[in-house]
Amino acid sequence: MTDQEKAITVKTPEEIQVMYRANQIVAGVLQLLAQRVRPGLNTLQLDRWAEEYCRDHDGEPAFKGYRGFPGSLCVSVNEQVVHGIPSRKVVLREGDILSVDFGVRLNGFYGDAAVTLPVGSVSRRKEKLMRVTRESLDLAVQQVRVGNRISDISRGVQVHVEKNGFSVVRQFVGHGIGADLHESPEVPNYVQKVKSSPRIVEGMVLAIEPMVNAGTYKVKVLQDNWTVVTADGAPSAHFEHSVAATADGPLVLSALEETEA
Repeated sequence: MTDQEKAITVKTPEEIQVMYRANQIVAGVLQLLAQRVRPGLNTLQLDRWAEEYCRDHDGEPAFKGYRGFPGSLCVSVNEQVVHGIPSRKVVLREGDILSVDFGVRLNGFYGDAAVTLPVGSVSRRKEKLMRVTRESLDLAVQQVRVGNRISDISRGVQVHVEKNGFSVVRQFVGHGIGADLHESPEVPNYVQKVKSSPRIVEGMVLAIEPMVNAGTYKVKVLQDNWTVVTADGAPSAHFEHSVAATADGPLVLSALEETEA
């Protein structure tokens, strides 16, 4: 058993049910933002809507104050990969793509998901980037099966992304999630050259989040010490789901139920 496997916490069905409720709040926030995103909005307004929805549904924004992060919502535009800080100075423009990443704490457990949204009409290149990233997440989720390894998830993302001419960010990865926002194991979006990765067991909950760049996989962090951007200025897309491994296969906790809309 690897050190990562020893550190992994397995959730009970009752705990997964709490995480499901937390993730349904996350999903509701992301749906609301998808409906409201338009040119001319500033990203601080999106942050306020997200926090308001979260608190109205008895949740607590997970990112606000986390390691000093100033917002409730991560909002990353175009070449920004992840961890963009909401600001009234950042105004969305026609043709932008916008990654929104939101987390919720509810009854001691966390939910976490992200989507990338078009702002008005976007270029074909950006459309393809978003589509391929979302498809890579779907392929990765299919690998969350008892007995598989984390590397099967990684391979599901990497093969699809690279086949379509894009690159996978390596400096940032997905993660386990539960009573802590970030838990073991790490869930890379590329296959690491190690002897073996942790096995997926029933009750494991993973935040799987492909971060895909149109150009190089290399990234850098801006002077705000949060915002991650592509090294070459090419656009980036980011999608994320929180997924539980069950005896019946993957259970996507952050897929919005129709009754919650």
